[in-house]
Amino acid sequence: MNFTPKKTNISTAVRVPKKVQQVPGVPPKAAGTARAELAQEWQQADVSEATDLWRPSLVGIKKGSKEPIRDRLIFWDWTAGIKSSSLMNPISDCLGHPEKRKAKVQFDWQDALCLESQLTEEETMIRDTFRTYCQDKLMPRILLANRNEVFHREILTEMGELGVLGPTIKGYGCAGTSYVAYGLIAREVERVDSAYRSVMSVQSSLVMHPIYAYGSEEQKQKYLPKLATGELLGCFGLTEPNHGSDPGSMETRARYNPSSRTFTLNGSKTWITNSPMADVCVVWAKCEDGKVRGFILERGLKGLSTPKIEGKFSLRASTTGMIIMEDVEVPEDCLLPHASGLAGPFGCLNNARYGISWGALGAAEFCFHTARQYTLDRIQFGVPLARNQLIQKKMADMLTEISIGLQACLQLGRLIDQKKSAPEMVSMLKRNSCGKALDIARQCRDMLGGNGIADEYHVIRHVMNLEAVNTYEDDENVRQSCTVNGKLKSGTVNLDSEAS
Repeated sequence: MNFTPKKTNISTAVRVPKKVQQVPGVPPKAAGTARAELAQEWQQADVSEATDLWRPSLVGIKKGSKEPIRDRLIFWDWTAGIKSSSLMNPISDCLGHPEKRKAKVQFDWQDALCLESQLTEEETMIRDTFRTYCQDKLMPRILLANRNEVFHREILTEMGELGVLGPTIKGYGCAGTSYVAYGLIAREVERVDSAYRSVMSVQSSLVMHPIYAYGSEEQKQKYLPKLATGELLGCFGLTEPNHGSDPGSMETRARYNPSSRTFTLNGSKTWITNSPMADVCVVWAKCEDGKVRGFILERGLKGLSTPKIEGKFSLRASTTGMIIMEDVEVPEDCLLPHASGLAGPFGCLNNARYGISWGALGAAEFCFHTARQYTLDRIQFGVPLARNQLIQKKMADMLTEISIGLQACLQLGRLIDQKKSAPEMVSMLKRNSCGKALDIARQCRDMLGGNGIADEYHVIRHVMNLEAVNTYEDDENVRQSCTVNGKLKSGTVNLDSEAS
């Protein structure tokens, strides 16, 4: 007979108990035998309308029946489906269209919260392409580059060929990707080394971004295409010897000369990534009206020098130096016309901090993976170190922090793409990612024991790098203050300071 479930109330349909229906003239024993035979036949049959989610309760089947299996069902065992899966759709069930059972989700420790499934096809392609470059081209260089404190200038050109410099900028030879893609790029490069990510971040967020956001069309056309290919290397001058986290008190001055229509700059900047090799410097100075404004300086100007800072124990694979300006005279078209006040440099820093939030977690991931494999391979007292419950707890804590951090970065990236983000959000994640990454790197170094201080394992290098990453572009305490300030602004207390 043809079976069609009755249209009935859902709440009662899903609670139908198992029953044994007796066909007149068929003894119970024979019914049981027929039921077993039909169940076996069912498992071997190709029935598209039902799967093992809906196991039929078959009784009272006449032996030797020639009817198709699906027509010989007396009723569906609804409760079996409920026990087997919580994914049932009772509405479709009552209409006679049971859903296919979904395979049990397997936990993947390398993607604990399913980040991969939340990325677009384009974002995945960009990430995979750049990951291959980082592992094949950057990883073999980093050991000696870090030991010898050397930055390979050609790396910037290679990155330019891949289109990862200024990737969120639309036009001017740039890729115009999403901010999520930019974050994924930062994560992959810092998985190798923070110094390489710093070079890329400065070029993209602190040099190309201000020219794109605050520059004239002529400035954009002149500089952005060459910065995008890596032909030009840029640096960003804001921090001064006496003013780190307090740029409003900067001492660098720009004086306007009406007769020659030029500006004369005097002052110094320090801890400037890329400055010893930079072709272009975006420098911030206080003008005579008290406003902070940005200027584009090119190498070779009279009175401009960029000495290197020696003896770093962190970010050794990038160059860091100063910018010294002694009566440097530049034409007025070197002024960024659409930036006035600290909102200009702060906008640049916020852009860079977003990339740092992703990048720091990339470094943490590398350390975590290294420590995991090391503790699995390292045998002590006859068992792998990973068998130790204390090690397992640390691993679980680290994986949790990394996974949650990546989800937060992804959410922030989506909000930035939708123009729904606030600066305090970036401050929160920069602080969280850097602090957690540094803690994870330190724990991983400890898990490696004496080998943890050997640079061939790379973990100690990440520890030293993250010490700087946790500090630059505002340290943890300043980030915390910014977050608290943002929270209190929504109440009765206003901690805003003059930022013009």
